[in-house]
Amino acid sequence: MPAASRGERRGPVRPRTQSSPKRARPRAVDPATQGLSTPRAARKRGFPLGLITAGLLTIAALALAAFLATDARAARLRAFGREAVDSRFASLGLKLGVVHLQGASAAAQDEILQAAALKPGTPILTVDLDAVRARVERVGWVASARVIRLLPDTIVVAVVERPLMAVWQHAGRSVVVANDGAIVGAVDPTRFPRLPLIVGDGANLAAGELLTALGHDRNFAGRVQALIRVDQRRWDIRLHDGAVVALPAENEAAALRTLDDLNQRGRILSLGLERIDLRDPEMVVVRPRGAAAPALKTKTSGV
Repeated sequence: MPAASRGERRGPVRPRTQSSPKRARPRAVDPATQGLSTPRAARKRGFPLGLITAGLLTIAALALAAFLATDARAARLRAFGREAVDSRFASLGLKLGVVHLQGASAAAQDEILQAAALKPGTPILTVDLDAVRARVERVGWVASARVIRLLPDTIVVAVVERPLMAVWQHAGRSVVVANDGAIVGAVDPTRFPRLPLIVGDGANLAAGELLTALGHDRNFAGRVQALIRVDQRRWDIRLHDGAVVALPAENEAAALRTLDDLNQRGRILSLGLERIDLRDPEMVVVRPRGAAAPALKTKTSGV
């Protein structure tokens, strides 16, 4: 047999087998970070970079707000924001320039405007209308008020005034009071010489009913100099001629009608009497001037 050629393998030839591929070890996953992704991973998933950045900035802003809310810096931050808004409104021309006051008398205007405290140049959208109304309604002249904003630069303050009732002398001073007894401040009583004069503790709260009754008899009302509250329970009426009419604690209007009947029949108010006592509903007691004691004049049943 011919010799084996060089390179020829001797012996039986075994078929070659392919080695199986190595299996990759699974990567360990931290449960604390499972489900989270980095910005790079998010981009691979298709999220825009701008959206990712905005989300991160939002989280940072919320964290900053939570930090500031626990400190006085929160108040400063809010104040800064308000100033920025105010400045923006002002730059747009929305500034208070005109205040219209409606329904106020000349005597009341200064006090009402001072209470409103509306400053020209204030950003008009920041004016608290309810607060302005509350301040105006605390003025003694004012029964009610409305405050209206008219853009770009006007605020209207419309008031309903309380009718003035009387000048009240009390505790050594004189003040003007409205028809509900409220003191109308910052008003000179000498400017209202036609208002009735009431005197004594509690006179401001009790005078309304008596003044209404007196209003029905203009002739008698013209004789009245002052209404004097006695012991906070009844009235004496002092007349211009010096006479005093004593009224009962109740049924004042009925007593005044009795006085009117006596005057029509006997001109009692022209007799120069010092005192006319109407406190007893059954009898009128009068005292002439200079008399030491009162004299019985007449029974009311005979009037």
